[in-house]
Amino acid sequence: MNLLKKLVPLLVVLLAACGVQTGDQEDDGQLNIVATFYPVYHFTNQVVGENGHVTVLLGAGQDTHNYEPTPKDMAAISEADVFVYSSEYMETWVPAVLETLKESDVKIIEAAEDLTFYEAESDDEEEHTEDDGHNHAVDPHVWLDPLYAKRMVETISSVIQTVDQENREVYQEQTATFVQELETLDEEYQAAFEAAHNRTFVTQHAAFGYLARRYNLEEIAISSLTSNQEASPAKLAEITKYIQDNNVEVIYYQNTGNASLAEAVANETGIEKEILSAIEGVTDEEQASGIDYLSIMRDNLQALKKTIK
Repeated sequence: MNLLKKLVPLLVVLLAACGVQTGDQEDDGQLNIVATFYPVYHFTNQVVGENGHVTVLLGAGQDTHNYEPTPKDMAAISEADVFVYSSEYMETWVPAVLETLKESDVKIIEAAEDLTFYEAESDDEEEHTEDDGHNHAVDPHVWLDPLYAKRMVETISSVIQTVDQENREVYQEQTATFVQELETLDEEYQAAFEAAHNRTFVTQHAAFGYLARRYNLEEIAISSLTSNQEASPAKLAEITKYIQDNNVEVIYYQNTGNASLAEAVANETGIEKEILSAIEGVTDEEQASGIDYLSIMRDNLQALKKTIK
């Protein structure tokens, strides 16, 4: 990344000098915005609507933590009016990118900058080091809490309004509409779990701590913040015993990750497997069919109702 940081400004100049299109932005007077991955891309789109062009760097299935932007990606960011990301806890590569933008006019939005982050509660964090490319101490999945998502949207909107003051009222109206939808989503979660007797759910991947905290639930995770992480035999035995002792009926796994751990536990205990999405990526085909943040969060709600009841 250090080499990339040094080379990108030179590459951008050389490509421009040769008349090469370095980004995908349209030059029609509207805002050109680059977002890192799906949640901030979707939130930004809800604010901007038809008053700007929002592109996303990472497609569905790409590892947000270990991603390294290509020179073309960096050129697109440097040519944008606005660059939006969630946090350095999620996009661990962003600080190096920001170093290259210090002298640029690109407006930077850290959507989660005003949120309180918490350490992951999984008990196997100490098995990892900073050398594996992840920040395991802090859970970055803040967008899975609808009210935190609301605050991320409001942060994005407030900055966009300063960049394009001419359309300030439009952005305010579009923000208010989406915020209302997020508040409705929160009310649905609150109503579903308010009187629940069992408030514990078992997941393969520790991504749902903020959602659990919001609704007074408890997440029991096989592995920590890395969805492909291997669990020790002792950890699997511990989870298996917990499931048997507490009559757990469902284990949740992500549709974008390796489900082998969930399958191993399900096979050992005979319980059901169910998808619980961290919404880190949504394919173009899924978006075209109407699948988005809100619909997936409602799918997650229905899935959790099988356990939280």
